[in-house]
Amino acid sequence: MKVYKTNYDSFVNSLFKGLNNSLVGPWKSRSIGLLSVLIGYYLASTITAYYLEEFRQRVLVVGLLCFLLEIAIRYRRNLIRLNQFPLLLIVDNFRIGITYAIVLEAFKLGS
Repeated sequence: MKVYKTNYDSFVNSLFKGLNNSLVGPWKSRSIGLLSVLIGYYLASTITAYYLEEFRQRVLVVGLLCFLLEIAIRYRRNLIRLNQFPLLLIVDNFRIGITYAIVLEAFKLGS
């Protein structure tokens, strides 16, 4: 069966290439990537836990976390323009950690 070069195929290949860069390599880059995911998760979960107890306003907490994500996205654009790819990996993993904490908090609030 012949494999065709489609947009979906190129998307999957680029996705696995990006994941491969964060999982394969020297221990220094892998540990920094893992630490940035964990720091992003810790920061987002701490913000949600503290501000939900302090202000009891979910809208404010969600707005603050969306603001953090927007700052990370703007910083990522600058890193792409300056060709600083090691910092780009850290910022992307930080965003993944924040997103994971938001999704986990949504499941906790829904149950």
